[in-house]
Amino acid sequence: MIHKFVFDGERLVFDVHSGALHVVDELVWDILEEFDHFTEEDFVSRFLGRYPGEAVSEAVEEIKELINKKILFSPDPFGGSYTPPEENLIKALCLHLAHDCNLACRYCFAGQGKFGGAAGLMTPEVGRRALEFLVESSGERRHLEVDFFGGEPLLNFEALAMLVDYGRELAGKKGKEIKFTCTTNAILLDRKKGDFLNNNNISVILSIDGRQAVHDVMRPFPGGNGSYEAVLENIRTFLESRDYRDYYVRGTFTALNPDFTDDMEHLAALGFDNISLEPVVADRREHYALREEMLPAVSLEYEKLVRSLLKMRQTGRHINFFHFNIDFEGGPCLPKRMNGCGAGFQYLAVAPEGTLYPCHQFVGQGEFIMGDVYTGVRRDDLTRLFKNSHLYKKEGCSSCWAKYHCSGGCHANAYIHNGSLLKPYSTGCAMTKKRLECAMYLAQCNG
Repeated sequence: MIHKFVFDGERLVFDVHSGALHVVDELVWDILEEFDHFTEEDFVSRFLGRYPGEAVSEAVEEIKELINKKILFSPDPFGGSYTPPEENLIKALCLHLAHDCNLACRYCFAGQGKFGGAAGLMTPEVGRRALEFLVESSGERRHLEVDFFGGEPLLNFEALAMLVDYGRELAGKKGKEIKFTCTTNAILLDRKKGDFLNNNNISVILSIDGRQAVHDVMRPFPGGNGSYEAVLENIRTFLESRDYRDYYVRGTFTALNPDFTDDMEHLAALGFDNISLEPVVADRREHYALREEMLPAVSLEYEKLVRSLLKMRQTGRHINFFHFNIDFEGGPCLPKRMNGCGAGFQYLAVAPEGTLYPCHQFVGQGEFIMGDVYTGVRRDDLTRLFKNSHLYKKEGCSSCWAKYHCSGGCHANAYIHNGSLLKPYSTGCAMTKKRLECAMYLAQCNG
């Protein structure tokens, strides 16, 4: 299986099963169109008058050599099927420190932080038990991950600080390490909290949508005033304190800012080098939702974004754009790519009261309660459901050229839009494929 596409005049061929990316000329491109249907002699006669016969023969030999090296038309390494491993080892938790928020973001999937329930904070007792559950459920795995999430986790900063100290001590006794991350809107990110995050090497994801008008319309305070100025001031002060290391500024683009390249350029002009702009996931009836008919415009905008990144690169400015930062050679192993994030059996979310869910986007949905941090996972059926919702089971995924970099897409998006983990969110699929083409083009530019 191969995928061929043209980006700004460059002809690229991606070999799906090996992950090899080839930049080819027009002759090789034309031969690959029908390579399985003709002999070398057929190709020479077919292209007579367009290309010299010797050139056609050389191109065919080059293609055969790539096939022999298993980096073109390579076979499916799984033979079209996959059986997940039996063992269930938890390697990461998303701790919902706060089901409350000090902003009122209009596109918030968490319902302004409350996830459909009452506001609340995770107690230190629940947090400690969650970390113990993680260590106990991780088997021989040494490296573990914990993301402090919400709502707004800094509303519960004292618990966060205590849990970092406790987690480090607990993991050390067991010969393990926990990597902590905090996702915050930065409203409460003062010097004290920033110093703690810096001193404890905690990675930080900072929410800012881009231009002030774009940010303020979607991320206001509860009273309706925009939060851009307060957010930007705190982000800048904090990142200066850590020399702009170990962070991402993360925005969301919607139907209201289809020119999101301008938001990337705005964030870059502010001095941010690690940028993520995520497409909103919302009910198509919302005025800000990205609908299928908008995909051609979104695709063109991603191409514009690539050209902008390359133009900045020519001036010596290198922006690490999250969705284009793909390692085609040393990325995740193939078994990991079958299930992607591992939601529901390797990665779980913990609500403030200690309830376990498959991931943060399922929190608050009663049918997806998997257990709690005290008694562990009790819904083995849900574990099996998520583990077996791999790309060879998902509708259309096994024949898709993007499968090993998409892993079947987000389970939550599939369920929200289609009511099933096994039917991917088609609009998200289309955007993922476009981003992958952009990443491949950038990769060959780097080469």
